[in-house]
Amino acid sequence: MRPIRPSVTARRGGSARRGTSPVLAAAALVSVMALTATGCNSGDDHADAKSSPSAAADGSDATGDGKIKIPDQLRQKLKDHGIDIDKWKNGAWKNWDKDDWLREADDFVNPIIQGLWDPDRMRRADDPDKGVDDNDISGDQGVTDPTPAPVQAQAVAPSYHANAATAGKVFFDSPEGTMVCSATVVEDPAHPGKSNLVWTAGHCVHAGKKGGWYRNIAFVPSYNDAGRSAAQLQGASRDEVAPYGVWWGDWAQTSDQWIANGGATGGQGAPYDYAVIHVTPEKGGNGKSLQETVGAALPVNFDAPAVPKVSSITATGYPAAPPYDGQRLYRCQDKPGRLSVTASDPTMYRIGCTMTGGSSGGGWVETGADGKPALVSNTSIGPVSAGWLAGPRLGPVAKKVYDSVSEKFAGQ
Repeated sequence: MRPIRPSVTARRGGSARRGTSPVLAAAALVSVMALTATGCNSGDDHADAKSSPSAAADGSDATGDGKIKIPDQLRQKLKDHGIDIDKWKNGAWKNWDKDDWLREADDFVNPIIQGLWDPDRMRRADDPDKGVDDNDISGDQGVTDPTPAPVQAQAVAPSYHANAATAGKVFFDSPEGTMVCSATVVEDPAHPGKSNLVWTAGHCVHAGKKGGWYRNIAFVPSYNDAGRSAAQLQGASRDEVAPYGVWWGDWAQTSDQWIANGGATGGQGAPYDYAVIHVTPEKGGNGKSLQETVGAALPVNFDAPAVPKVSSITATGYPAAPPYDGQRLYRCQDKPGRLSVTASDPTMYRIGCTMTGGSSGGGWVETGADGKPALVSNTSIGPVSAGWLAGPRLGPVAKKVYDSVSEKFAGQ
């Protein structure tokens, strides 16, 4: 669960990771650790899923009759990028040639491929790890508090919909394989009570400095709602795994800083490692928004409180690297400290937590003075030893990303 780009080597806990790059171990202070992008896993095939702003190229019509209708605007956008929608759906999306990998903020396209995210493919998705060496957290780079003591992650009691209605998983394809992160349903100021916005980490949609948008990005709220084990999920139906449906990203956006500086290893870009995805139901739905479907959405606090003013933060996610298997939802609660990766960048929140890869992108919630919970961060990086997690403090740059996605769909 480290902020780690899909790489090809070690996974949290020492086990081999398919489709993930080697995690660099590092001595931080007195202990050997490496910062890793927390949350994605590469799975059964070499499909990539990094993406930012995206438009669902393909989707059922509003009547839900299963017929695919592609908006003319999206069809033209795909054509402008040299994408044949039929070839794309039949496997052309697996072409990760650098020249064809869309990278810029406005390049995001994400055609719906009905049935692609079946239960088995979701179950086998891996987490994208990102390693950091000790130079990334050296003592002269700003304010860094002592390493927090590990806090044992606690399993969220099923049903997840009853106890964590805004939580879910983001699935996507990358050059290294099928990947997974965690995510949170958040409010949309343009559509009160009817949000289709999902908050996650930037490294769950875009590869950063040396890559582009991931593909086939989809969100599954209340994944495995009954909390079944991996063994029990063998042969499970799609409705059992995704009881509230599969929602495809028709637009995604991350920070310009992540696109320009985000790295497969190290803490580069981590203070700006967040993204907002606008989603649409794979099968057209019943006219209800994501928020109406799951019954909840969290407000986002962009006036991030300073560490001394925060008594407790709760991080939620689906850790996938050992000793976890990615199928169940967990939480950690701790008083945050500060972590400075680069002196010129905003200082990050850091908490003790044993969650591992797969939990990246999961929401960090703080209860304000008004007694109401709000999203204040998301899981971004952590040590290979899985004792703590760090997440960006949300300020003006994060608000700009959020507002941009909300405004894009304001009239729809």
